[in-house]
Amino acid sequence: MKLGKLTRVELRDYWKHEALDFTRWLCEPENIELLSDEIGVDMRVVQSEASVGRFYVDILAEEENTGRKIVIENQLEATNHGHLGQLITYAAGLEAAFVVWIVRDEKEEHRQAIDWLNEHTDEEVNFFLVRIELWQIDNSPPAPKFNVICRPNEWTRALRAGAQDGDLTDTKVRQLQFWQQLKEFAATHYPELRLRTPHPQQWFSVAVGRSDCYVAMTINSKTNKVGCELYIPHSKELYHTLHAQKAEIEKALDIA
Repeated sequence: MKLGKLTRVELRDYWKHEALDFTRWLCEPENIELLSDEIGVDMRVVQSEASVGRFYVDILAEEENTGRKIVIENQLEATNHGHLGQLITYAAGLEAAFVVWIVRDEKEEHRQAIDWLNEHTDEEVNFFLVRIELWQIDNSPPAPKFNVICRPNEWTRALRAGAQDGDLTDTKVRQLQFWQQLKEFAATHYPELRLRTPHPQQWFSVAVGRSDCYVAMTINSKTNKVGCELYIPHSKELYHTLHAQKAEIEKALDIA
């Protein structure tokens, strides 16, 4: 069996202009989804070249279901101090919850800076350093690949937040461990599920692609039981629609 040769393609050979080519390409729904899958955040593009005072962020997006703001800065070159400063300016000006820096190559000092920001900020803001690559097999069309270089350390942040609150009991530590292990299991076996950051608490919510409901999983450390429910905060119409199919749902779940 003959195998093809995998070669890396120079980014500028495909995206000649950063704003006119790469940013426009990334704004397409199927392409922003590639980035979403890699960093684990469901995002929707709001606007390209969005104004932040006298400056313009390459892409302003928002997290689906929560609406939290995401700023994306593209740099088809090696990282530099100027773009790092711009990232922080954009994050502050837009009160962003997620800051994504997409680069061709990362310098060690800038990787350390992003790690430092994640270590010294709470979970309300999250910094990602992402390398974009293009690969092709023989003469095939080039394929994009996002590689996350830096991301928030969820476990460390949750422990630090609990310690600051003074209420991280043994039970809460076990709850956090359970949800963290569940997230890791899902990432390995069900990658289509992009679970959110775990917290040391009894419940764990999972988005289902719509704003009027979500799945809530629960654990009871006293009885060693787990539960799963569909939580509908306000939509009576959705509730009655599902209730009308109660028998079919119970049969499908084998709980009738």
